[in-house]
Amino acid sequence: MTLFIIFLILLALLFDFLNGFNDSANSIATIVSTRVLSPRLAVLWAAFFNFIAFLFLGLHVANTVGSGIVDVNVIDPYVILATLVGACLWDIAAWYVGLPTSSSHALIGGLVGSALMKAGPDALILAGIFKVIAFIFISPLVGMALGLLLGGVVYRFFKKSTPRHVDHIFRKGQLVSAALFSLGHGGNDAQKTMGIIAGLLFSAGLLGDTFYIPFWVVISCQAAIALGTMFGGWRIVKTMGQKIAKLKPVDGFCAESGAAISLFVTTAMGVPVSTTHTITGAIMGVGSLQRLSAVRWGVAGRIVWAWIITIPCSATVAALTYLLFH
Repeated sequence: MTLFIIFLILLALLFDFLNGFNDSANSIATIVSTRVLSPRLAVLWAAFFNFIAFLFLGLHVANTVGSGIVDVNVIDPYVILATLVGACLWDIAAWYVGLPTSSSHALIGGLVGSALMKAGPDALILAGIFKVIAFIFISPLVGMALGLLLGGVVYRFFKKSTPRHVDHIFRKGQLVSAALFSLGHGGNDAQKTMGIIAGLLFSAGLLGDTFYIPFWVVISCQAAIALGTMFGGWRIVKTMGQKIAKLKPVDGFCAESGAAISLFVTTAMGVPVSTTHTITGAIMGVGSLQRLSAVRWGVAGRIVWAWIITIPCSATVAALTYLLFH
């Protein structure tokens, strides 16, 4: 293993750390905004479940990213370098302006841009890319529908209970829902970096003739995303937890549970989705259950625009990076 390969693995783990740093808000925003846990305890809670996610959710997404977005034979160290630089720069820019954008789509956009620059359109696996693009729209809608459905069921079931009693129950329930969502986050997002590192190792001939995800790659990526979550992206916590809709513990429970269910299903399908999109949709669904005006649609619209431009922007940066370094 050359020093350049080692450097790229460390750069990939840095991206994974930034992913956790950027997406920590997704895991803890509702539980912090409802004051069930302090921010410090919330990030520790989320980081633990981020780390152990591989024990429950398999490695389907890692295999999709490693070999289902671009032709694995096109991948080389320069493609990986450009991919990671494009994704990291977009993540940092989004964090700086406080946008809960998608680290996942930044990584996939970077991979597409660098592969296009190297080998042209034939390098792309269109079925995999279209699936990712489709879920930019599907995942927040599913999150919204599940949040709305769970909220409706819970509100109907507890309609005769006092607000104090409901609050008491769901302050405890939110610990469970936040843990489930963090499992979904760690299970889907960390696997994207696993796929990138495994693709790099395969292209360098370090995995033999068969593509697979080495266990040390799995542990390293889960640890990196958990550490990123621990350090947290506090700018985005405010946007996710307060600016879209003000939530009570029961609302936080429904939003996190709906988003977690969506992530479990898509991870089992091997679809690399955005946890940001999913939890934002769920929060909007629960918020609209109270009344449509409870959702700050202007903020939500700004976030949606960030989703749409993520893949082309990160792809452009990655393509230029490939051109520069190669």
